[in-house]
Amino acid sequence: MLNEYKRILVPVDGSKLSEDTLLKAAEVAMRNQARVDVLNVLNTTSFGFSYGVIDSDAITQMVDDQISYLKDLVKTTKEKTGITDIHMHVRFGSPKNIITYDFTHDYDTDLIMMGATGKNAAERIFEGSVASFVNSHAPCDVLIVRTGLDNKLLPKK
Repeated sequence: MLNEYKRILVPVDGSKLSEDTLLKAAEVAMRNQARVDVLNVLNTTSFGFSYGVIDSDAITQMVDDQISYLKDLVKTTKEKTGITDIHMHVRFGSPKNIITYDFTHDYDTDLIMMGATGKNAAERIFEGSVASFVNSHAPCDVLIVRTGLDNKLLPKK
């Protein structure tokens, strides 16, 4: 089969669309007997990280919060879809670079499924859309999800 995917990456940022995308990716993975990697990137290019405003206790708390969020998200996804081959990851860095280059290389990703818009509208204005960058530069197939599970276009934030 030409379009058989074995390693699917789903970047999540806490937005409804990224969570709906994960459920859609789980269905694709089950049809393809594929693995799903759920990734949250803590953006170290943001103001707080770049200028040392965030102390180590705050960073530890951010990581703990993201791990807790991902555990809950993975558990919910398993319950709703029945998928078992799903793994969570947290990385530090530029979301554009981590998703597009680093993670896809490290895990031999052959499909990235991600929401068209994320949680951070201000970042999109100043730095450009992560989805747009990934779509233009990723070394593998990219599926941009624009609709939620109810198949309606989600409003722009």
